[in-house]
Amino acid sequence: MKATSFDRVVLITLDGVGAGAAEDAAQYGDSGADTLGHVAEACGGLYLPTLQRLGLGLIHPIAGVAPVSSPQALYGRMRERSAGKDTTTGHWELAGIIQTEPFPTYPKGFPEAVLEAFRQQTGLDPLGNIAASGTEILKVLGEEHVRTGRPIVYTSADSVFQIAAHEAVIPVEKLYEICRIARRILDSYRIGRVIARPFTGDSADSFRRTSRRHDFSLRPTDITVLDRLVEAGLQVYGVGKIRDIFAGYGITDSVYSKDNREGMSLTLEALSRIDRGLVFTNLVDFDMMYGHRLDAIGFGRALEEFDCWLPRLLETMHPKDLLILTADHGCDPTTEGTDHTREHVPLLVWHKGLKEGKDLGLRGTFADVAATLGEALGVASPAGQNVLAIGDSLNGC
Repeated sequence: MKATSFDRVVLITLDGVGAGAAEDAAQYGDSGADTLGHVAEACGGLYLPTLQRLGLGLIHPIAGVAPVSSPQALYGRMRERSAGKDTTTGHWELAGIIQTEPFPTYPKGFPEAVLEAFRQQTGLDPLGNIAASGTEILKVLGEEHVRTGRPIVYTSADSVFQIAAHEAVIPVEKLYEICRIARRILDSYRIGRVIARPFTGDSADSFRRTSRRHDFSLRPTDITVLDRLVEAGLQVYGVGKIRDIFAGYGITDSVYSKDNREGMSLTLEALSRIDRGLVFTNLVDFDMMYGHRLDAIGFGRALEEFDCWLPRLLETMHPKDLLILTADHGCDPTTEGTDHTREHVPLLVWHKGLKEGKDLGLRGTFADVAATLGEALGVASPAGQNVLAIGDSLNGC
């Protein structure tokens, strides 16, 4: 099958599912990071029969996932060329934008000028302004927030300005409006994301973040392959937080998901909605629920649940559909910190006409995904190399 003969592409980002420390991991404090490898070890091996058949065990050593002699997909790993290890940077590179400068971070808190602008434009005096875990900060400041009505502002190792508020104190729609104001303030600072973090509960021990999180991202700094698909009259359907990551640019329709399970269901539903174009899904639980919370066992179970669902997707896909499975960064739950980890990411590319899987090696940029799906749907990518052309050549097509 020629690379330009596809009607639809399904691109699924397994958020935070890294495949071994990148060459420059030490610069990010991530020497030895290995999300897939360490999760598998912590679980005593993973049962991922579908991903194993596709070739995952040939990409990277994973306990329980053996290399197969006849993989069903093109398989390899990708190196991130962009500076950084955050969600926005990873997804933008998957879409063809390579960042030469990392988004700024504020591990000691945001400048007073930012906070003063926030006070003046929202009429609210924030609590916090520190780098902290999203669960720990609720234990520390949640009760004071409920008592005073002051929103909690915090950050992390990523370029994020997070605003937490109890849903009974600041209604979710009001929180979103506060975040939109913060987004406008922070555009000139190049902060990657403003994140609304609503929560519920009666006390520090019972506070829990809800699924109504919402990301307000910086506008992409250049054209993406998504923009080119839309310009060509194709559909780009985002599932999960894809619309947020790209600030709505290059997206024709989208739907939010509360967790991986719903995201997987909505991916299948999306295929019934589009005839030609891209379904771009982010499955966030690996990162949000397990990686950041250092829950390797939960991480492994989520991978096994995804693998159990994957055959349904493969069966649903048409002969002119293309599947790309990858990730945006690592989030090794066995490391000391709770931050993302600078890792290679897995790459599996499959379609029903593929005669035999082949090794794509270590790709030099995540943008190879943009080039591949762009070529598959007949548009040019801003960057990257089409791996389908390599695979077709290897298969003698």
